[in-house]
Amino acid sequence: MLTYEKEITGLVVIDPYNDFISDGGKIWDRIKGVAERNQCVPHMKQLLEVARKTGIRVFYAMHRRYRPGDYETWKYIAPIQKAAWSRKSFEYGTWGGEIRAEFAPHAGDVVAAEHWCSSGFANTDLDLHLKKHGIHKLIVMGLIAHTCVEATVRYAAELGYEVTVVKDATASYSDEHMHAALEVNLPNYASAIATTDEIAGTLASLAGVEVPAGS
Repeated sequence: MLTYEKEITGLVVIDPYNDFISDGGKIWDRIKGVAERNQCVPHMKQLLEVARKTGIRVFYAMHRRYRPGDYETWKYIAPIQKAAWSRKSFEYGTWGGEIRAEFAPHAGDVVAAEHWCSSGFANTDLDLHLKKHGIHKLIVMGLIAHTCVEATVRYAAELGYEVTVVKDATASYSDEHMHAALEVNLPNYASAIATTDEIAGTLASLAGVEVPAGS
């Protein structure tokens, strides 16, 4: 298990949109099975609360909210972008494109520029914000495991960050997708892949506070 110093550690929350993690969201039904089995949303909420209580700064890496005209004139569109275009995922100005209420940013949190594909770093200012705050270690959670989480963790490793992935605070479309991300691909890039309770306990001990375990 890694150690975390609060001055250099940041929690990166990826895409906590209603479309992903709320009943009625455009993508919720596709990830609901995995998310409910591993208690993804309660674990995300638990770890966010622990981070704030222990003084770990929170950074949001949010997907581009669809706006009319986003892709219509592009010459080259990745399949994942074509899917977002057809579904109008996270559409700007709609409920689905809002951050779920429990995960709304607080004062002092940092919301990076929206990413257009999967990596929270590509064509955004996330790296700049992390460096300006002196962050070297990342704890990553959010949606979804085999796309945005994996892409963000890979990019973070390329940039020199030490990364922990919270394996029960993410979800995907199937157990196969979760296996591919968490057991095949991400161990090559993440320095640790741990549970919410493991991370919460470590953060609580470094801050000298009591944080109750989650589910």
